[in-house]
Amino acid sequence: MAAFFRSLRDLLVSLKLTVVLLVLGMILVFVATIDQVHLGVWAVQQKYFRSFIVYAQIGGFSVPMFPGGYLIGGVYFLNLIAGHIYRFKLGWRKSGILLTHAGFILLLVGELLSGLWQEDFQLRLSPGETKNYSESSRAIELAFVNTTDPKFDEVVAIPEGLLAKEGSVQNPKLPFRVVIKHYYTNSMVQMRTAAPAAAPAEATAGFGAQLAVIPLAPTYKEDERNLPSVLVELLGPDGSLGTWLASMHLVAPQEIAVAGQTWKIALRSKRAYKPFSLTLVKFSHDRYPGTEIPKNFSSKIHITTPDGRDDRDVLIYMNNPLRYQGLTFYQAGFENNDRTTILQVVRNPSWQLPYIACAVMTLGLLIQFGIHLVGFVGKRRNLSSATA
Repeated sequence: MAAFFRSLRDLLVSLKLTVVLLVLGMILVFVATIDQVHLGVWAVQQKYFRSFIVYAQIGGFSVPMFPGGYLIGGVYFLNLIAGHIYRFKLGWRKSGILLTHAGFILLLVGELLSGLWQEDFQLRLSPGETKNYSESSRAIELAFVNTTDPKFDEVVAIPEGLLAKEGSVQNPKLPFRVVIKHYYTNSMVQMRTAAPAAAPAEATAGFGAQLAVIPLAPTYKEDERNLPSVLVELLGPDGSLGTWLASMHLVAPQEIAVAGQTWKIALRSKRAYKPFSLTLVKFSHDRYPGTEIPKNFSSKIHITTPDGRDDRDVLIYMNNPLRYQGLTFYQAGFENNDRTTILQVVRNPSWQLPYIACAVMTLGLLIQFGIHLVGFVGKRRNLSSATA
């Protein structure tokens, strides 16, 4: 056992391992860059860099092909730590190298935390519109909304991960059990009258009985979006309440009455609710006369909280985001003929780590170069004195 741990230690402190990890990292970046044409930036990040193993689809099976970014970065992190413990000796002449490596380690940790904690949502607001939630541009959820109480909506949401497993979901707040029959990552929906050759309808209740679902291959392009659909059967205490089709193609939610309660069913973008509300006061997108060059691209937002502690206007514009309650609101875009603003809402508790890491690495390099410069100047002076 002792020999095994010594071998493991020798491997971790080895410079050969460092070189191998750097080569693997370069190969990973190269392959990911090539595959970005097919998958897009976000999908490439998830597949290659924010994973432990990169899988390939061969014959309908997921086969591990290459170490992912988390695995390469994790082993490199251990390699740096082990190298400093067993190979480097503490001393002021090595202080710059130690600081530089500490900054690089902090950069690796920051990337890991960003991958685990960062959340990206979007908030669309038209003039006078108020919202207390933002929506994901990629993730979806199957939402059941209890609208029985006119003053309060109770929401039960099933995330996309559970929908893809096509199992059964029981929530104590729901008066029925949800059995997921089919989940389509991307789909097209047509009226059954326009698709006479379609298979018999699986949906027996709601709008779905009149619609045909056509599965489509998932898209990963930046300018395209998957439009999922799902077929679910609702089982109440007295039996089946029908099979329902929920789809991102359906704009209006469907209603079902169960046990004296009214529930709405909708497949929608995943929502993140906030303990405050935002109202769009004014959106401005001015251009220089005679050109399409933006002159002013901003949103005047009114923030309110239920307890009344915050009730103010703020201006969000390019390179001047709003940081509020751990969230950052960026001016990202617009639509609806310059009437609707699009704000990017980002939660990243570790956003300061990359800046700190870069500052530490810069300080370490300056110190190390300074030490060598002082030593070099000293040697030149001694040489000059000796020859004189």
